[in-house]
Amino acid sequence: MSATALVLVLTAAVCHAAWNILAHGVSRIGLPFLWLGAVAATVLWLPVVPLTGGFGGASAGHFLLAVGVSAVLHCAYMLVLQRGYATGRLSTVYATARGTGPTISVIVAVLVLGERPSGMALVGVGVIIAAVVAIGLIDRGRPDASGLRPIARRRLLPRIDAGVAWGLVTGVAIAAYTIWDAHAVREWAVAPVAFMVGCTLGEIVLYGAALGGRWREIGAVARAQWPRVLLFGLLSPLSYILVLVAMTMAPVALVAPMREVSVVLVSVFGAIVLREGRAGWRVAASVMVLAGVALMAS
Repeated sequence: MSATALVLVLTAAVCHAAWNILAHGVSRIGLPFLWLGAVAATVLWLPVVPLTGGFGGASAGHFLLAVGVSAVLHCAYMLVLQRGYATGRLSTVYATARGTGPTISVIVAVLVLGERPSGMALVGVGVIIAAVVAIGLIDRGRPDASGLRPIARRRLLPRIDAGVAWGLVTGVAIAAYTIWDAHAVREWAVAPVAFMVGCTLGEIVLYGAALGGRWREIGAVARAQWPRVLLFGLLSPLSYILVLVAMTMAPVALVAPMREVSVVLVSVFGAIVLREGRAGWRVAASVMVLAGVALMAS
């Protein structure tokens, strides 16, 4: 992986950790905040499109198909992520999701896309995946964010921590949009910024359709949460635009796991600021993530 791609991915990780911390703080607001965030993202990033290659080399048909499918996948991702944050611990949901997503992405990238990362890089991938999954399992068996013990409503799902369960579902969504979006920017030459703006426009429509009777909450949420809405609208697209650019320079099988260094930041925040407990275990697992990154970059 080139130094440029490495810097892009690591910067994306910092931005990703930041907006997820913001999203966790407003997770119980749900759809009104997500709709406002999509509007903010579109307004902030639309003027940047002409300065970053316009729509790229994609045909109109490919561009519309790419952003349409991606908007649906990203909406599903955000909805299950917010649900997870509302019921589980920040670091548990985040780490489980970010561990599951790359695992599936790497498998698909190797088996379907034909990518062949080096042996050392694959070792690094394995270390990162093991670390983030370990972080996600640290709180297994402990009360979740609502003070409840792990759910066991059905015999088929005995004692599954709510944060881990929602994290796994979120990870599937991450893998889906990662593979699709990588195909769009690499095979159809869709420009990353235009692609992201197209997705946020689609999110405005989809979230708006789902709001229903909650439209009346928009004004109150905007007045109370406007700083977070603006930061979310800036950082969420930025973190992914950087990843999309990196995907044009390096294999998906390397980019997808490396962006998970954000787990370190989120885990430390959860342990120190939110006092989620077992800080030593969280930091130790986070150090494993850094070791994996070093292996991948070697």
